[in-house]
Amino acid sequence: MAVAVAESLRTGEHLLVQAGTGTGKSLGYLVPAVRHAVRADERVVVSTATLALQRQVLTRDLPLVTTALASHLPRPAQIALLKGWHNYLCVHKVAGGYPSDEQGTLFDVPERPGAAEHPPEDTDSGRESLGDQVVRLREWAEETATGDRDDLVPGVSDRAWRQVSVTAMECLGGQCPMLAQCFPEAARARSREADVVVTNHAMLGIAASGSPNVLPEHQVIVVDEAHELADRVTAQATAELSLPTIDHAARLARRHGGVPTTDLDTAGQHLASVIVPLPEGRFPQGLPDDVRTAVATVRDAARTMLTALKPDGARDAADGGRKMATSTMLALFEVAERMAADPEQNAATVLWCARGEDRRGVTTTRLHAAPLAVAGLVRTHLLAGRSGVLTSATLTLGGSFDATARAVGLAQRPDAAPVGPVTLVGTGDAATGGAGDARPAGEATAAPGGGRPAADAPQRWRGLDVGSPFDYPRQGICYVAKRLPPPGREPATEAQLDEIATLVEAAGGRTLGLFTSRRAATVAAEAMRERLDVPVLLQGDDQLPTLVRRFSDDEPTCLFGTLSLWQGVDVPGPACRLVVIDRIPFPRPDDPVRSARSDAVARAGGNGFMSVSATHAALLLAQGAGRLVRSSQDRGVVAVLDPRLATARYGEYLQRSMPPFWRTTDRDVVVSALRRLAGSD
Repeated sequence: MAVAVAESLRTGEHLLVQAGTGTGKSLGYLVPAVRHAVRADERVVVSTATLALQRQVLTRDLPLVTTALASHLPRPAQIALLKGWHNYLCVHKVAGGYPSDEQGTLFDVPERPGAAEHPPEDTDSGRESLGDQVVRLREWAEETATGDRDDLVPGVSDRAWRQVSVTAMECLGGQCPMLAQCFPEAARARSREADVVVTNHAMLGIAASGSPNVLPEHQVIVVDEAHELADRVTAQATAELSLPTIDHAARLARRHGGVPTTDLDTAGQHLASVIVPLPEGRFPQGLPDDVRTAVATVRDAARTMLTALKPDGARDAADGGRKMATSTMLALFEVAERMAADPEQNAATVLWCARGEDRRGVTTTRLHAAPLAVAGLVRTHLLAGRSGVLTSATLTLGGSFDATARAVGLAQRPDAAPVGPVTLVGTGDAATGGAGDARPAGEATAAPGGGRPAADAPQRWRGLDVGSPFDYPRQGICYVAKRLPPPGREPATEAQLDEIATLVEAAGGRTLGLFTSRRAATVAAEAMRERLDVPVLLQGDDQLPTLVRRFSDDEPTCLFGTLSLWQGVDVPGPACRLVVIDRIPFPRPDDPVRSARSDAVARAGGNGFMSVSATHAALLLAQGAGRLVRSSQDRGVVAVLDPRLATARYGEYLQRSMPPFWRTTDRDVVVSALRRLAGSD
């Protein structure tokens, strides 16, 4: 992997590299990346999807690599961490120069006697009052060297953090009187001087959505956990419009801008009256005419408000409250303008209506807009003109890199969002475990003697599966409960519950239950608590890290939950001998974005089910099954209670996406194996 990454950085060819759990892929890309950054004087951006991996890269892997390479490089490598603006404390806001967006939360809280001399105990922020959390934040502001929210232990709620942070749009920038002490500005200054900048997929999502300046200039991008990139970019580019968002913008305009908001208030109420009766779901033909007209009225009112909020002189320009009101109003205007566009202009936008409860339990109707596809955004704003290295334990689906390549714009896909007027090239099949040949369609993309291709040149790429240090066929069994009936609408059938009880009992507990819905997880957990004499934890009983720790520390304990457990849970050893998957994790039929993408593929003559639904299921199955074997000593069973994995035509494609365990549909064989493992423990 390290050799392949080094070659990619030399030639400018993009590399998709699958590296199984335990490979040490962080070192596999960091060693050549650090070496290249210093020797070629080209900045490298490394992005991770999870906070845990970001910390690992920054605090463990990079220090190890920079130390090991120190004697081989002309100078020490400079490393920096970069996050979104709101992840840092705003010293100007804490000092009182930037008003809160909620009444009576920050500066009305009385100081506790002796608070500075006696810091609060390490208590759970969920049990602290909002006022106590804010007081603790103000105390922390006096001592922190980074202002980074993740350095605050214990943490605080999002609501409390909003009282001491601002977004990039709200920041006063050069007008801020405390610019010299600004934490996010300091982080950005360090990133502009660094050789390697560690960031996260949310930042890549912002850059891909058309704000490239959020990242420092860079020539190389390394995306770890790259299987999540497209979804993170989609989430970042998804907008929402509702009466509460309109009311919030109007309230800030009145409070901090001193301007009347009658027209905007009226427009918001009219929009609410139009959308509340709407059924939930997607608008395949665009917003209904009356809804689009109502949204356009909100847009026009917001435009008028922006004019009224324009600063009048330097004093207004340095007014934090006015800047907050203006940025919120601008965001409202841009969302409304996007949704009110003509249907032809919105052909590549997915629009839908949804309902949900706010933190007060009030049901709110919301309009949403998301891009139909993000392949073009990723390709244009993140990969073109750079060397891109994308890696994960699950990049091949059905034995091929093609689905991942399409998702990031390196291979054509038959949907309504083209990746651009360029000729793209493909990759060989990765089923053999070797590097796929990327054969250029047209002229070579690397400049003579190496170098990165131009932004409008064909994007050459190749796929490489470096395998795994684990002997999956000897370490694990993949059991498909072929004799069970296919799952229906009910969260769990009696037959499924009987199967789970038999398997869990044979394993002596030690089970991670992965379910496709919260109802199914709850039904199964309650049933197992009644039937079995082993502890069963359910997601939602406590904070997820606490539940995972309890599951890991007590071998007979089981942990049942939903999609948060399918990825990122790392429990090596005998605590996890059995992974139960209740059904193939296809996306919900009413998922607006994926259903729209499926329809677009079908209209273009492709197979929408295989391109979207099966690809989504394959990725989650690969991730979920990957929870079983986390070290070379692990042994166990992945049990899939959905017979379609063995009987449906797409079943083989899905199984090829999973680790290559020994396969069986014989329950007796599996029960015997689990009992032997439980006895050996």
